[in-house]
Amino acid sequence: MAETVDDITMNYFENDQQLVKELDKVILTKGAWSTILFKYQDWDRKKNDFGPVKFSVRRYQKREGTYRPKSKFNISSVDQAQKLIDGLNKWIQEGEGDAD
Repeated sequence: MAETVDDITMNYFENDQQLVKELDKVILTKGAWSTILFKYQDWDRKKNDFGPVKFSVRRYQKREGTYRPKSKFNISSVDQAQKLIDGLNKWIQEGEGDAD
């Protein structure tokens, strides 16, 4: 279990085989509740190689000294990620993202 936000990873191994490869991460918030954006790839058994790039936004809660996963939203393709970016940019440019 991760004791700091920086220790949290999506890398996952099973029987010495890496099934999830974390490519990068951006820590969006730190604290008792932390949010991290991951860039990753899943192992494709049919191709015997890692599949396409995917993204995931994950929330963790720190309890009893370790971070535990609480929720996640997976973005399954670069196209879906671009649509999310475009929607957020539109709202921000329209001023709808302001909290004022």
